[in-house]
Amino acid sequence: MGATIRLFFICWTFWCTLGWASGVRADDVRPAVWAGKFYPADPDELRRTISALNARAEKRPWTAPPGRLRALLLPHAGYIYSGPTAAHAHRVLAGSGVAKVILMGPDHHVGFAGIAISDVAAYATPLGNVPVHPDARRLKAETALFGTSPESDRSEHSLEVLLPFLQADLPAAALVPLVVGRCDPRAAGQALAPLLDDRTLVVVSSDLSHYLTYDAAKARDSETIAAILRLDDTLLKKEENRACGRYPLAVLLSLARGRHWQPRLLDYANSGDTAGDRAAVVGYAAIAFFGENAMPSQSSHLTQEQGRVLLSVARDTLNEHFGRPVQGVPKGGPQPDDPALQAPSGTFVTLKIGEDLRGCIGTLNGREPLVEGVRTYALNAAFHDPRFRPLTAEELSRVTIEVSVLTEPEPLRYDGATDLIARLRPHVDGVILRKGYASATFLPQVWEQLPKPEAFLSHLCLKAGLSADEWRKGQLEVQTYQVQYFEEPH
Repeated sequence: MGATIRLFFICWTFWCTLGWASGVRADDVRPAVWAGKFYPADPDELRRTISALNARAEKRPWTAPPGRLRALLLPHAGYIYSGPTAAHAHRVLAGSGVAKVILMGPDHHVGFAGIAISDVAAYATPLGNVPVHPDARRLKAETALFGTSPESDRSEHSLEVLLPFLQADLPAAALVPLVVGRCDPRAAGQALAPLLDDRTLVVVSSDLSHYLTYDAAKARDSETIAAILRLDDTLLKKEENRACGRYPLAVLLSLARGRHWQPRLLDYANSGDTAGDRAAVVGYAAIAFFGENAMPSQSSHLTQEQGRVLLSVARDTLNEHFGRPVQGVPKGGPQPDDPALQAPSGTFVTLKIGEDLRGCIGTLNGREPLVEGVRTYALNAAFHDPRFRPLTAEELSRVTIEVSVLTEPEPLRYDGATDLIARLRPHVDGVILRKGYASATFLPQVWEQLPKPEAFLSHLCLKAGLSADEWRKGQLEVQTYQVQYFEEPH
């Protein structure tokens, strides 16, 4: 009897060590739904498959990366199709020291707005459980952008398929699993920004074009990859059949632009190169993003809470002008007298109705406290932008406010028009042009409408009252700056 009790106690202790002691119950784990379909269900076979794919990828020529690994774009089809491309992650993941992975994939099955986060404590694969990081719960509590979608959780494959590749190189990393539906990529990027640090990796799961002929797919995918390498999401907004993960990819590009991350293509192929015919193929790319900055490249970075104070101040300034109730800044967080918000800074306030500009006024070199500048330029954007008639009370409820906080402008040295084009960083740099008494600036956000540097500079010259080709003559004074911006939800 005593031996039986001891045996029961040993078994019970072992079970607790694997289960309860780790804080993960069996019913609190998202099962491996696609094991045996997209990838092997047998653990040993899965390890052999990944090992063989990694070894094949390592044979490709390689040069040292330009900085710390910050993000990856990887495909999520069945391993016989996209595995050879996804395996190129191994060459940058091994030894990276990543402790947390923010894994974003598209919604293929439900069709929802916002971003879904599973309520589980772990994701299962044949290689074991991947714990969900506490940041996932924090995101759901912070903003209405994040919620749950049980149906998506049960059926979505875009996250699960990449987990074994990540487990192979990052066995101790925790997961922030995000299934991304229709959303504002900039708002999503701003919400994720506080989670980024030097041990956090952003991974986007997305294939490229779907079911084009082999040659048509290569041509389209080449365009898409070139845009990604420019950190330009314009094509993703215009055409759905560029990338199934166009929303999470746009979130990544928004993060990358603000941090000066440099993308590098690791591999491209399509299913016609691996295991499919060439009549209707799916494209796959592996792209790594490198950089020294986990946070935005700002000399004085503001938190999202501080940014919300600036938006509240701008909104209340306009409400007060029209005699409407003033909401004030919520208690318990930063207030307008926060030292960071009292420091002088260049700032612009932009008003939009839908996607249409309704006013934008600011200063490049702030001499007054940031909060006071926001009050001043909220009124100026509403009533003194010479391009627009004054804002009306009826329009106020439809206006979306954006506040941009600028770094100090710095001279850009260049040698001729070609060199100027090469030195500009689309989606990163705001640009100031001067010639004599003529001057004008475009905020970095303008790159979204004018993604080609030639068009960007030509329009900026016209804004300054110069000829459109003045920049080609090499006689302009050019300065650049960067922006941290905060925007009200649409």
